[in-house]
Amino acid sequence: MTSTSLVLVAGIIFIAVAIKVAPHFARRMSKPSSSKTDDAEALRRHRILSSQLYFDVPPSKVPLIYSSSYDISFLGIEKLHPFDSSKWGRICRFLTKEGIMDQKHVVEPVEATKDDLLVVHSESYLKSLNSSLNVSMIVEVPPVAMLPNFLVQKKVLHPFRKQVGGTILAAKLAKERGWAINVGGGFHHCSAERGGGFCVYADISLCIHYAFVRLNISRVIIIDLDAHQGNGHEMDFSEDRRVFILDMYNPGIYPLDFEARRYIDLGVEVKSGTTTDEYLAKLDHALEVAEKKFEPELVVYNAGTDILDGDPLGRLKISPEGIASRDEKVFRFARGRNIPLIMLTSGGYMKSSAKVIADSIINLSNKSLIDMKSLPTAKA
Repeated sequence: MTSTSLVLVAGIIFIAVAIKVAPHFARRMSKPSSSKTDDAEALRRHRILSSQLYFDVPPSKVPLIYSSSYDISFLGIEKLHPFDSSKWGRICRFLTKEGIMDQKHVVEPVEATKDDLLVVHSESYLKSLNSSLNVSMIVEVPPVAMLPNFLVQKKVLHPFRKQVGGTILAAKLAKERGWAINVGGGFHHCSAERGGGFCVYADISLCIHYAFVRLNISRVIIIDLDAHQGNGHEMDFSEDRRVFILDMYNPGIYPLDFEARRYIDLGVEVKSGTTTDEYLAKLDHALEVAEKKFEPELVVYNAGTDILDGDPLGRLKISPEGIASRDEKVFRFARGRNIPLIMLTSGGYMKSSAKVIADSIINLSNKSLIDMKSLPTAKA
């Protein structure tokens, strides 16, 4: 046998052995990584079980969650972003004025702590929020970069953390009462490692992880009807088959996150200029398809009003009545199947959004899809 042949035979033997051994070697190499994953999951579970964000709510309260701390106001800098950062309080004032809500019956959440946020976020991401410059880029208000960080924490991040507490608590209330509305929340552009688009904390992802552990829920559908793609929760649950994502969004606007789009289970594109009738027809079809593909135990409804006609960022042409019909359809989808539902108000960049949301909640009450009447507290 020539030397060339010997080299060829040796090469073939080496490749054969390598193919046989490689899987075993890979499994051995993966063990430390698997162990680290198990440790991380155990720590996550411990943090969730130790959290104070879940608490018992008396029947005298309705499952509508709000705090005056939600609203962001500091020296007028909030007006430098198109988002109406006083929207949340104005929604409640409209509801009170219409006699649909009594402030004393509203549930006030607890602010999410660092340990609560670490359930999803990394230590490095949370540390990055100690930079006012970084926060200014996430909330898209450049002057925030000039503020001392203790003011940014108090005036900007505290309201967001309070809303995160509201979103997480909403799942518990929905499991107990059938539905819950967090008047804030819906920060769907934020993922575990990155904020953006006025979204600092991943409240949707946090809410779902808490529900997995504390509520023994194993299948969740996110119905994201904000005009913008929900790229944050899409990245967070990219490999998690317990979560089904239905996202109706305008593909021609922010965030244009093509990687995250790969993780949408049911994507429905609604291009700029889409009108009410076309939008609602697409929603009807999407809900029918979702029902056949997935059986959820919890619905997380991201109900952005930036689809409203005239919204400068959403670029769709949905009427106020269309938004009320949209919300009604989602509530009928969940309530008709006895699936707990939480609603988050998410995006909306016109002053009229607050009244539109309030009117929609009133419509849900009038249609008996929610009950805004509190129950009397039992006497001892």
